[in-house]
Amino acid sequence: MELIPRPQYIEKIAGLINRGMMLILVGQRRVGKSKVLELFREWLNRNRPGANIVYINKEYQAFRDIVTAEQLYDYAAAQMPEGAENYLLIDEVQDIENYENALRSFHAEDRCQVIATGSNAYIFSSELGTHLSGRYIEIKIYNLSYTEFLRFHSMEDSDDAVMIYLRLGGLPGLLAFRPDEQSQITDYLEGVYNTILVKDIVRREKVRNVTQLENIIRFVADNIGKPISVTKIVRYMTSKGEKISDETVSNYLKYLRDAFLAVPIGRFDIHGKLLLESNNKHYFSDHGIRNYLCGSDIRGSIEKIMENVVWNHLRRQGLDVTVGILRAGEIDFVATKADKRMYIQVTYLLASDETVKREFGNLAAIKDNYPKYVVSLDPVSGGFSEYPGIEHISLRNFLKMVF
Repeated sequence: MELIPRPQYIEKIAGLINRGMMLILVGQRRVGKSKVLELFREWLNRNRPGANIVYINKEYQAFRDIVTAEQLYDYAAAQMPEGAENYLLIDEVQDIENYENALRSFHAEDRCQVIATGSNAYIFSSELGTHLSGRYIEIKIYNLSYTEFLRFHSMEDSDDAVMIYLRLGGLPGLLAFRPDEQSQITDYLEGVYNTILVKDIVRREKVRNVTQLENIIRFVADNIGKPISVTKIVRYMTSKGEKISDETVSNYLKYLRDAFLAVPIGRFDIHGKLLLESNNKHYFSDHGIRNYLCGSDIRGSIEKIMENVVWNHLRRQGLDVTVGILRAGEIDFVATKADKRMYIQVTYLLASDETVKREFGNLAAIKDNYPKYVVSLDPVSGGFSEYPGIEHISLRNFLKMVF
């Protein structure tokens, strides 16, 4: 398949090489980490013509014999002369047992610039955190943004294109299908989901009751954008005749986060300036997989999916995103980066005065001068005179904004 540029990632990696740190690309399976690594290999070939590049892709049969740290070290070291400008690129590094020992040795020897990908957050918070602390930089790879989606699929920006994006999601592999090939797209998303479920959760975490786990995953998928507590999930499972403990539910939610499948978002008390730690909302790294779990007809959950897309658009640009808690309401998202902050409300349509009052009124209750947005599918943007300083913007235009 043709490599389609994702320049934001290549520029970030290029700006961090040869600074004494390993670079680890992380993210959910099939968001394009492998292709980003290939794109960077092409960048090295163009911009570092004298460099020595060792490339290992654990999904290729050619590298099936590299299964331990010792084998990784021996294979790579044999191809990296001391004193040369060496680059070691490893795809799906978590499939090599104790790989962190080999990486630590290469780093200590100053032998090469390591750039690796991995699909499981647990690996990078435990093995790397324990053995390679302070020696690596994590670069998050996300699913396609709306503008990337348009470029990948050679689509013109339009209201119809936004709806297709909301329905299909942003996995790069969807390039192989036409938007109207719903059956084939469903099969593809099912395959991605099952791979994540089996390889990153069931097999790694040794989950025995897979049906119970899947029921909870589907519950989370159906309740994106809503506060979810362990107690609430236990009650739901009990109502379905399944006994489950608080600890098991808590572990399952952690597994979803560690696989980058469904990610919790914290709650921020805007007036008290406190981060709250319970009843988190969850969103999916790719809303297409969420739609697969809940059915391809998105009409009944369009507002939830819009929230998921806005959340991803914000964090894709490096903003820290939380839910804002007010004394008399809630702000969908508080997004911060350094000294920047913005507040965002997401709603399907501003179809009634009651909706306008709710969405704009909550933002008006925040007495500071940071930007405030109401995002909806209404094609007409602009604010309301009774709510000065609050901008109404269409989702289509919001997803093209750079912060």
